[in-house]
Amino acid sequence: MNQPPHQEPKAAVVAEVRRRLAGRRAPLLVALDGGSGVGKSTLAAAIAAEFDATVVAGDDFFANDRLDAAWDVRTPAERAGQCIDRRRLRTEALAPLLAGRAAAWHPFDAERPGAGVAARVVTRRPAAVIILEGVYSCHPELSDLIDLSVLVDAPAAVRRRRHDGRERTDQATWHARWDGAEDYYFTHARPASSFDLVVSSGPERTPD
Repeated sequence: MNQPPHQEPKAAVVAEVRRRLAGRRAPLLVALDGGSGVGKSTLAAAIAAEFDATVVAGDDFFANDRLDAAWDVRTPAERAGQCIDRRRLRTEALAPLLAGRAAAWHPFDAERPGAGVAARVVTRRPAAVIILEGVYSCHPELSDLIDLSVLVDAPAAVRRRRHDGRERTDQATWHARWDGAEDYYFTHARPASSFDLVVSSGPERTPD
């Protein structure tokens, strides 16, 4: 399923969520996936406002038990498969929320690479719509939980400009490490054809 002609990304996703909510009693899990800088967080916030939804940031579950050098010796496929701790994501966030319970977890701490998670705790309330956003959010290992998989797309040059404008890390090193992992993921693990809905954030959108 692709984005309907002339329909904004938010409108396309909102319409599909409303359709899938009809007559539903259990929480609906919507996963927004896409490359870095594509606009996932912005879109997630806009959709959440429509449904009073709860948003889970997949980046909170980055596997921060490895230093950068440990990532650099891995293949793109290994980086794509290992960079998100899906066990924690599933057990600490998604399973409780989908059971109608509040969830709490310690998020990734970008200031302490290789040192584990942050001391602070993120809490989220249960809701009828749960939105999981972040690169690798639609990984096949989570497919049994996801009710609507959405790929948010934008031209590579636009995504790179957005990403580099918001990050404080060394960009050349970051891209050398993670561009290949994202390319592998969206080519082999989760090609566009495997998503329920594909929307384009376009060059004029606000970065995520």
